[in-house]
Amino acid sequence: MPHRSEGTTRQLEDAFELFNRMSNQLASSYQTLENRVAQLSAELAAARSERLQQLAEKERIANRLQRLIEVLPGGLLVLDGEGRITECNPAAVTLLCEPLLGEAWQDVVERAFSPESAGGSELTLCNGRRVSISVRGLDPEPGQIVLLLDVTDQHALQETLNRHRRLSAMGEMVASLAHQVRTPLSSALLYASQLSAPQLDASSRTRFTDRIVGRLRHLERMVNDMLQFARGGSFEKQDFAVQDLLDDLLKTLEPQLQSCGGAIEIHNRAPGACLRGSREALQSAILNLATNALQACTAAPRLRLEVRRAGPALVELLLGDNGPGIPEEVREKVFTPFFTTRADGTGLGLPVVRAIVLAHDGDLWMRSTPGQGTTFGLRIPAGGEQALASGAGQETIQPRIVAAH
Repeated sequence: MPHRSEGTTRQLEDAFELFNRMSNQLASSYQTLENRVAQLSAELAAARSERLQQLAEKERIANRLQRLIEVLPGGLLVLDGEGRITECNPAAVTLLCEPLLGEAWQDVVERAFSPESAGGSELTLCNGRRVSISVRGLDPEPGQIVLLLDVTDQHALQETLNRHRRLSAMGEMVASLAHQVRTPLSSALLYASQLSAPQLDASSRTRFTDRIVGRLRHLERMVNDMLQFARGGSFEKQDFAVQDLLDDLLKTLEPQLQSCGGAIEIHNRAPGACLRGSREALQSAILNLATNALQACTAAPRLRLEVRRAGPALVELLLGDNGPGIPEEVREKVFTPFFTTRADGTGLGLPVVRAIVLAHDGDLWMRSTPGQGTTFGLRIPAGGEQALASGAGQETIQPRIVAAH
């Protein structure tokens, strides 16, 4: 019995000791758990505070964006994937009038815009205001953003500026034209006043008459140049063969070449080529260049006209002379209206040429070397490629025209 009692007592002591160890471990684990819960709570509170700050910042940004959209001077519309207006700002309501929200954009266009409004990025509202429209997608989300800008005032200002520019240019042109007209008109009046002199003999009367006619023809040329300069781009365009242009030009130049003992050689290196435009206007432009060259040459004038392709859709015409060339200080002014170095010049010849070339969507340039002549180049868009039946595919050289001595 004493041995059994001692064994039971030992077991109880061991059980109490084990219980104490387990209690200590449980207390330690509980303390660790409490510490972890406290740490997690602190982290959660910090994360919640940061999240609240982010939400507050996003709300502040959203409010600011909303305010900016409301005060935006342009109209702003947001369309959903079906083209219906889901959002709009006050400027859009002012331009297009309500209702807008929930309306189909196409219905609003038909209601608010003028039926006669031209297409493109600018349209006219029914009240006469002009609106510029920009559309952007909301990718990757469905829908679009439509921005409307009232450009009526800008158009009015631009029109006013253009009108002032036209008036200014017209004033300069009228002043220059008055100066140009005054000299030949004064000469004609002076010669005409001499015709009434009783002592004037027949030969003097004829001489004065010829001079009057010459001055009046000079005025006629000036008026013709003015008219051609004014309507430089207002002619009907059609396709025509380059060779026909060269043939007409040669026939027109022949009397001038005969009278001054000059010569021209034409090289057509683009047989069968066609141009798109006005044959008469281009012929007038080249004739103007040729006449200037003949007048500039002091010795026997020699002209060379070369036609060649400058690509699949361009044709170049190069007209060179053996004249004295153009001084460097004059080259920048030769295309200025009413600028001339000749006493009887109108100063409109080269501006007319440039206006005609630009009206053909072409380019005009000049190369000049003092003592070695001047070359003018015209690059004109080609027309329909209709090869001529005679001489197609072969270079042609027009016969040299030289006056008899």
